[in-house]
Amino acid sequence: MSHEGIRIVSADEARREEAMDRKLPADAVTPVKVRVHKTEGTGVEIEWKDGHRSSWNFVWLRNACPCATCHEERENNGRKPGEAKPKPQTLLPMYEAPARPVEVTPVGKYAVKFKWSDGHEAGIYSWEYLRRVCDCASCSQKS
Repeated sequence: MSHEGIRIVSADEARREEAMDRKLPADAVTPVKVRVHKTEGTGVEIEWKDGHRSSWNFVWLRNACPCATCHEERENNGRKPGEAKPKPQTLLPMYEAPARPVEVTPVGKYAVKFKWSDGHEAGIYSWEYLRRVCDCASCSQKS
């Protein structure tokens, strides 16, 4: 008997994964207004059809990139979307400019894509993904 593909997870992780598998209502993933504050460098705000409002800063969004490479790297290191990579401990830490979008492009009617200042551009941030990673007080209490 092979045990390949079997993964042991904590109860919290199992609940999170179960919640991610649940289908969200159409109104919850349909934006009414999307504001990308690229010039100001502050982030993204979305008003959803169900009345909810979400906002993220650009650094958080870059750290939550949904592309396969970033997702796998986060999973391997046990980080949640939006959590920064730990910095190596050095005597003289190097300054690293915060990530900011160089280009912002709509993807059909279902997502937005960023080309980041660090050259990364593989992630497509679907409306559903953004709603699922909303970290406002109301959404944080539900998870």
